[in-house]
Amino acid sequence: MNNPEPSCTDIYEPGLISVKDALSQILSDVSAICGYERLNIETANGRTLYEPVIAAFNVPPHTNSAVDGYAMRSSDLPVQGECRLEIIGHAFAGMPYSGEIKPGQCLRIMTGASVPEGLDVVIMQEHAVLYDNVIEIDARHITGQNIRKAGEDIQQGHTILHPGKCLTPPDIGLMASLGIAEISVSRKLKVAIASTGNEVSGLGTTPCAGGIYDSNRYSLLAALDLPGIDVINLGILEDDPASLLKSFHEASGYADVIISTGGVSVGEADYTKTALQASGQIEFWKVAIKPGRPLAFGNINNAAFFGLPGNPVAVMVTFYQFVIPALEKMSGITNKPIAPVFLARATQNLRKKPGRTEILRGIIEQDNSGEWTVKTTGQQGSGILSSMSLANAFIILDHVSSSIKAGEWVKVQPFAGLF
Repeated sequence: MNNPEPSCTDIYEPGLISVKDALSQILSDVSAICGYERLNIETANGRTLYEPVIAAFNVPPHTNSAVDGYAMRSSDLPVQGECRLEIIGHAFAGMPYSGEIKPGQCLRIMTGASVPEGLDVVIMQEHAVLYDNVIEIDARHITGQNIRKAGEDIQQGHTILHPGKCLTPPDIGLMASLGIAEISVSRKLKVAIASTGNEVSGLGTTPCAGGIYDSNRYSLLAALDLPGIDVINLGILEDDPASLLKSFHEASGYADVIISTGGVSVGEADYTKTALQASGQIEFWKVAIKPGRPLAFGNINNAAFFGLPGNPVAVMVTFYQFVIPALEKMSGITNKPIAPVFLARATQNLRKKPGRTEILRGIIEQDNSGEWTVKTTGQQGSGILSSMSLANAFIILDHVSSSIKAGEWVKVQPFAGLF
């Protein structure tokens, strides 16, 4: 008599590995892709910088005024009481003053205007009393105030952005301030996605008896709508081991990553698992996580392969916990974007046994005292996709933790740092 296959809900199943070990193995097996492309900085937001960006000149390029006011020598500042200075001219941003300024004289200056050589104080206009072409100031002012030195922000020859930087809007502005119009970024990562299962139907068709519409592929299409990724939609693949393996091998010829959903559990009709095991290039993993225990990872030729579960919530959980970190590394990102995890106070009891990581869908909010609290979205079944739509965070119950009582602290991972 055949021994029964282990259940997906069995936390004592032999061969289960922890979430930490699974992620560590994935990240040790993938590496950054080769190749780059030149882009105008206007379209480079979110891309991975391929080469260093070096400043060709100082920013700001000249010493300038930080305020509207009056520029003068610090030697003319009164030690006590007040003094008066003659206004000898005006300086505007882009229109510097070029005349001589003698002791006892000052210059009317606007924000951003060049400060002439020899002047080392700018007094904001609100701190001066104006009498025709003379100002009166008091003794509260010091050398260097309200002056922005040349190179104060960026110095010529310095590397301001390093390879591996995931470019942000401030980075784009920084490069523009240096007159840089084009840069080299890592080429886009090519990710092929597919759904499996005879019960799955595409949109625009009528599901068979007992069938369902394919939601997983559309969730992944949206999740992969990122600046540095080209998505290749393989559609719904024929649910047969030989056909699946053929499709995966073909995709490996042009994709850097292949992601399929469904067919990696322990059932008789889980053909993706069967096909992958036959390829000899996949180590089938049973990860100690709920939802998402059945997870296949490995390589099909030169492409990294992720066989995600079929249940919609399990797809989303495993994608963000395992696939996204791998895609970031393969994209060449070295300054990993922060996906913060912090503590919030549970407002309800959360049941759990030690031995696996459980990830619930939660709603975090601040109470009247400003303290973060969290509650679940309700039913937490791995097929209840509405639990993801209602949520704004994952609640992470660690491998070794047990049940949480209302009022205790629990880890939360906001979707704002992931999606």
